[in-house]
Amino acid sequence: MVGAGDGHGGARDREAALQALLELLAEVGTVTATEAAGRLGHSSGLCSFHLRQLARHGYVEEAPHSGGRARPWRLRRPAAAEAHAEEFGELARGLEDESWQRWLARRDQAPAGWRQDEAFSAVAYLTPQEMSAVAAAVRRALAPYQDREQRPLARPDGARPVALITRLFPLLPDGDGDRGEA
Repeated sequence: MVGAGDGHGGARDREAALQALLELLAEVGTVTATEAAGRLGHSSGLCSFHLRQLARHGYVEEAPHSGGRARPWRLRRPAAAEAHAEEFGELARGLEDESWQRWLARRDQAPAGWRQDEAFSAVAYLTPQEMSAVAAAVRRALAPYQDREQRPLARPDGARPVALITRLFPLLPDGDGDRGEA
């Protein structure tokens, strides 16, 4: 959606800023770039740029206002947002995959203590409610570390940005039968 990464998490940072703007709009309804900057700790110019990008891709729109320089933004109507949710998900997964491929290609350049990664996968039989509960548990486990992005002084010595990607989804039958249905 926006320019190429800078090799130091640029794509990840953009994705995080875009997601934070969408979450803020979902929470407060309407927001100007200056208000978003104050809440999210980014510059108003960066927030303005990302809000225009989100508008260009159909996620947000300008909210009615009485004139002046301030441009309030809001989420597009739910029907429009749902139509673009899959596209945004694909964008996010693409940025994640790009970051993963960059890691694989360049991890031998990382300091010795950072040359490994932690990867795992599992299959569990869950109900939709249990799947949501697992996702909530992962979010709770990550919550103590979330403020470090905006508060560099909270980072311990040696801390680096680490991509934490979780995808929970039902496995669909392969066409030879309905293995997952009870």
